[in-house]
Amino acid sequence: MARGRADVKSRKNLVTTTVLVLVTVGGFFYFYSQNSDSSSSVEYGAKSLSHTGLGGDKDDGVSSSTLVGGEVIAVPKSIPVCDDRLSELIPCLDRNLIYQTRLKLDLSLMEHYERHCPTPDRRFNCLIPPPPGYKVPVKWPKSRDQVWKANIPHTHLATEKSDQNWMVVKGETIVFPGGGTHFHNGADKYIASIANMLNFPNNNINNGGRVRSVLDVGCGVASFGGYLLSSNVIAMSLAPNDVHQNQIQFALERGIPAYLGVLGTQRLPYPSRSFELAHCSRCRIDWLQRDGLLLLELDRLLRPGGYFAYSSPEAYAQDEEDRRIWREMSALVERMCWKIAAKKDQTVIWVKPLTNSCYLKRLPGTKPPLCRSDDDPDAVLGVKMKACISRYSDQMHKAKGSGLAPWPARLTTPPPRLAEIHYSTEMFEKDMGVWKQRVHNYWSKLASKIKPDTIRNVMDMKANLGSFAAALKDKDVWVMNVVPENEQKNLKIIYDRGLIGTVHNWCEAFSTYPRTYDLLHAWTVFSDIIKKECSPEDLLIEIDRILRPKGFIIIHDKRSMVEYIKKYLSALHWNAVTIYDVDQGKDDEVVLIIQKKMWLTSESIKVSE
Repeated sequence: MARGRADVKSRKNLVTTTVLVLVTVGGFFYFYSQNSDSSSSVEYGAKSLSHTGLGGDKDDGVSSSTLVGGEVIAVPKSIPVCDDRLSELIPCLDRNLIYQTRLKLDLSLMEHYERHCPTPDRRFNCLIPPPPGYKVPVKWPKSRDQVWKANIPHTHLATEKSDQNWMVVKGETIVFPGGGTHFHNGADKYIASIANMLNFPNNNINNGGRVRSVLDVGCGVASFGGYLLSSNVIAMSLAPNDVHQNQIQFALERGIPAYLGVLGTQRLPYPSRSFELAHCSRCRIDWLQRDGLLLLELDRLLRPGGYFAYSSPEAYAQDEEDRRIWREMSALVERMCWKIAAKKDQTVIWVKPLTNSCYLKRLPGTKPPLCRSDDDPDAVLGVKMKACISRYSDQMHKAKGSGLAPWPARLTTPPPRLAEIHYSTEMFEKDMGVWKQRVHNYWSKLASKIKPDTIRNVMDMKANLGSFAAALKDKDVWVMNVVPENEQKNLKIIYDRGLIGTVHNWCEAFSTYPRTYDLLHAWTVFSDIIKKECSPEDLLIEIDRILRPKGFIIIHDKRSMVEYIKKYLSALHWNAVTIYDVDQGKDDEVVLIIQKKMWLTSESIKVSE
């Protein structure tokens, strides 16, 4: 497999070189990209491409050069295609990488399911091919109930979970009846039963807009989250890349919000007080381990008065081991100041306190302890989970809750935590206005290329306060709002608006499968990459991995950065849809809208035929 591109720091040495040397470096890059690393378990072979309905691109592989950020960078005219066996590669969740680098991980703590990213010299610098027979995905809302089998050619879950109605293979499609391990008769009925247990009006889980954000732990193929959407409730459906390794891939193919993650040793990449409801249905998690560490992570994420719905044998079974677990878990949550809100049949629902009062009344030495006053509950990237209780801020304690407006008013109402990131109401409202106009301009430029159901899964790669996503509220889409590690405090504002997202450093690969998003929005992301001295070429290849064939990228950046990206279009098999100045060119910012071509490798076509 082709590996190992020099990073930006080494490229700085090219600034003073001649064009002849640049061409030589480009030739070396092309030669090096054709040779596999001796430790790789997958051999790389260059492949010809067949562009469905577009015709092939021919080039001689010779590199050109361009000036970016004050330095000269070689731009290859072609980028190799990865081996077919890498069609589902997730670089930072790659088990082969763990084996090859002999990482010493504690399997009992799920460390092997956490992120472990390759060093620059071990990256696959090639385009991920689609599987044989790949088709443009089924459109939402039909996709909630069925997808093309060729797009995710894995049917083991249909066999393994045949008695639970997870999924059924029917000809060329995989159908999702809406079942789950605990709700064989359908997620819709199960959701209504939870709402009924909590005495919510009309058995509606949104409780008049007061329940908007849900965390579904161990989500399977995310039918629970998929059926919540009709109630204007959005779930972050979470599962690891484990023995059911394609469950999140199925969820995203269905058009349901989902993320690859695990309750292991690191905090989940979400800020404190983000969810009104956490849910675990037969999720096979030992909540008692490590002094209740995993349950305390849920506690950090739940809002004041938030619920944890737990459907598991421990809640109802009568054998001695289940009763022991139930006793110990009941004692733990009591010390955490949780109370039972409802218990019926196989499900128990606990509720968190609204204030700090219960915490302050506990006897000295009670475990779990309160977290230290200098612990930041919103710091998540690279931060270990802590076996302590995160107390509420003074503002939440005094307000006896989060103080958020019900949905949908929540989307446009300045949240109380805005002051914590030093934003005023006026700044918040101005940000909304700016992005409303920008999104209007984006969509007007896309109008000739899209229909109402063309775009479903959207990612905002630098979300700031989430106003790009808020401006899409009338579209039938959902948005994964990504904030950089140096702006992670902004993510709590995004959640307080009833949106979802995560923290990520774009110098690394994102935790998702290939071909999972229809549209990516990159506002100054490439300029940020240059400042971090990371590789913009690596980021382009990562965007191509994430994007579905025929999907779109909106790049909003400096003119020089956009000119650099344009030089890669042929190599990436992308088409420019349009380019235009922002604010009549006053700020030297340009918008480039790109569409990814549909292509298959010649080998894939042979297999398909």
